[in-house]
Amino acid sequence: MRDHTPRPPTPRLPTSRLPTSPGFWRSPLRGPWFTSVLGLVLLVGITVLFVTGLLSYAAYNPGLSPVNDKTPDKGLLGFYLFAWPTHPHWLYRLTQGVHVTFGITLIPVLLAKLWSVVPKLFALPPARSAAHALERISLLLLVGGALFEFVTGVLNVQLDYLFPGSFYPLHFYGAWVFFAAFVTHAALKTPAAVRNVRRMRGERDGRERQETAGELVAPRPDPPTVSRRGALWFVGGASLLLWGTTAGRSFDGPLRRTALLAPHGGADPGSGPNGFQINKTAAYAGIAATETSEDAWRLVLTGRTGTVRLSRAELLRLPLHSAALPIACVEGWSTSDQWWRGVRLRDLAALVGHDEEPPDVLVESLQRHGAFRRAALRANQVADPRSLLALLVNGEDLSPDHGYPARIVVPAAPGVLNTKWVARMTFGDL
Repeated sequence: MRDHTPRPPTPRLPTSRLPTSPGFWRSPLRGPWFTSVLGLVLLVGITVLFVTGLLSYAAYNPGLSPVNDKTPDKGLLGFYLFAWPTHPHWLYRLTQGVHVTFGITLIPVLLAKLWSVVPKLFALPPARSAAHALERISLLLLVGGALFEFVTGVLNVQLDYLFPGSFYPLHFYGAWVFFAAFVTHAALKTPAAVRNVRRMRGERDGRERQETAGELVAPRPDPPTVSRRGALWFVGGASLLLWGTTAGRSFDGPLRRTALLAPHGGADPGSGPNGFQINKTAAYAGIAATETSEDAWRLVLTGRTGTVRLSRAELLRLPLHSAALPIACVEGWSTSDQWWRGVRLRDLAALVGHDEEPPDVLVESLQRHGAFRRAALRANQVADPRSLLALLVNGEDLSPDHGYPARIVVPAAPGVLNTKWVARMTFGDL
């Protein structure tokens, strides 16, 4: 026979209102296994982001000319720079597409990881040993650096430059600070994280036997509403959603219509031969129709033997060549291969005395203000037979927004180096 005598309620321990107390953190989801899984995902993901970010910087050929170098005080941080190749022609499209898409996809993982370790930021005493002090310092730099890099990266993708100063040095130097803290933290924590993931049986039994459990597991957790594996599935679903609304701008096909987040929404402009993605319109760049008309516009070539001026009609009478090349931008978007037709850059170099090995070239636009109105190309880019001063695209004249009367198209180069509304080209050592 059951005893129906009412039992007194179990006394509830007071909850601390200070985040420095373990009792302040009540979520039952926190634990070494949950944190370790997220950490190992970030270990791989952030390494990929860092490497592709360095490659993106190298693609600008910053060592070639001051007009290409947006971080002139980089010093030893530019130790790895090399002459950016033109093969394969989709190289920058791949590396920058991976960098931006992967970065946005990792945001839910990063936020979940930060949430999972936030009690450690308030743990007392601040340092129990020299190794613990180093870990805490790396953790603070890691959190601050991660937030800074991801926020500035997302703002750049959306062309919202709300941060002070230029995006290039801020993101570049921030990446090095962040990655230094990341490497330090990974060296200290990766062995334990691997062991924690392997000890999944303790998780299934509801016991936290892993290292540092006392710092992450709530001593008086609230009742669970979802399992830790369920929380990981939620984080993975959020990442998959962001991938689906971002990745399409780097691919052809149906996903392109789902890419609502990169870059800054919207469909490709118009239709027809000139109906593919742009960032900067002629109106935005201040390009007037009067200065691009047949009567007014002349291309000025300068080189070893002097200066040559050519009208668009004269350029069209030169030997024309075609190349199928994409346009890929730092914001992560890219076009499919467009069919460009124009005069080879190495043929233009030959017109001003560079008949054998073409040299570097400085390209100047009609655009008078803004970054990359001037850009330098290396000799290997000028020499590539697919590098063109394009006059037509997909069988028709360039539209004003795509650079009419003439623009540069170079395989594997960032979009900003494919200068539009070209006015002057100076061949020689830069």
